[in-house]
Amino acid sequence: MTTALIADDEPHLAAYLKDQLLKLWPELEIIGIARNGIEAAQEIARLAPDLAFLDIKMPGLTGLEVAQGIEGRTQVVFVTAYDDYAVQAFEHEAVDYVLKPVKSDRLARTIERVRRALAQQEPETAQLAAVLRKLMPAGGAAPEPARLRYVRASQGELMHQVPVGEVLFFRSDEKYTSVQTAGGEHLIRTPISELAAQLDPQQFWQIHRSTIINLDHVTGTRRDELSRLYVRIRGWTGELPVSRAYVHLFKSM
Repeated sequence: MTTALIADDEPHLAAYLKDQLLKLWPELEIIGIARNGIEAAQEIARLAPDLAFLDIKMPGLTGLEVAQGIEGRTQVVFVTAYDDYAVQAFEHEAVDYVLKPVKSDRLARTIERVRRALAQQEPETAQLAAVLRKLMPAGGAAPEPARLRYVRASQGELMHQVPVGEVLFFRSDEKYTSVQTAGGEHLIRTPISELAAQLDPQQFWQIHRSTIINLDHVTGTRRDELSRLYVRIRGWTGELPVSRAYVHLFKSM
């Protein structure tokens, strides 16, 4: 069975694309929906889908940056409201695209083309690389996205401007996200998925669907008798569980 992942920061558009794909390709298995570029890159690396439908303009990493980082056999279909130049580049280099708003007849042609490519077992990596070279800025490097430097968070009745470097970890529940520093806990309403897209991925790692840690404050890890992994944080007495999807991040520790 062919597997696919959808990445779009607009949930209603991702849901619509999923519905349309399943109507036109009932055998297709949608194994994940990513809400931003960072999550898309992580899920593609973890799940290795046959296809990735990537929105170009996503927070954290663009669809182009995600595609550039794919190391496996995953083939890419861009879902885009991009300009005519990009569309022409896709057509000339044989990497497919779906233009927003998604139309069922265009999506049907994309599916037919992708199925042929999958049947031939010839991933279009060379063509994809050529497209990315055209679309990325001169020099081949994407501009660094703006990173979050401060978090405006409440502590009791007071609002604080908390530098992200002082944050030990972020942890969310149904209503709030806790901002834990050595000096105490603050609260914000920003979901973890939005934070992940704004934080420096070299400094902040998501270790659970509800938790992001600051690597600068990690003192070590521990496994329990069931081989579950926990992270220890400097300046905080507890431990944070690492879900199985993120355990691979700590192989070098």
